[in-house]
Amino acid sequence: MKHAAIAILTSLAVLVAISSCATVPKEPLAPGEVRLLRMEAPDGGNFQMSVSYLVNFPFEADGHPEFSRACCYWAGDGPHCMKITRVTYGSEAEFQISVYPRPDTNKVECYAEYLMDGKKRRTNSVSTFITGFGR
Repeated sequence: MKHAAIAILTSLAVLVAISSCATVPKEPLAPGEVRLLRMEAPDGGNFQMSVSYLVNFPFEADGHPEFSRACCYWAGDGPHCMKITRVTYGSEAEFQISVYPRPDTNKVECYAEYLMDGKKRRTNSVSTFITGFGR
């Protein structure tokens, strides 16, 4: 029984690793495209209840996008959109939002909206698992 549980957990870990890599395309950026690379939650996603957190989103871009907002889905509920609080451009480009985690979910998936060459666009989505809630 113990070996079966270990095999199942190992398989789930491999599937999570594969699916998290699959959200970021590997091909070159299209003209005007912004690609989110990942979502960096503080403390590995171990959130405290009733606390707002700053979450970073490293990205790569063809050009200099003007971000308008980021939107998140908490276990399929949403989108909940919020203002982007900080954007850094260059070789380590990223933007930051403040999120207020929901205690009844274990995953959050986000995307950003931006303006490039006068056109409103949307990035790819990235996600992270929430490992637990402290009190």
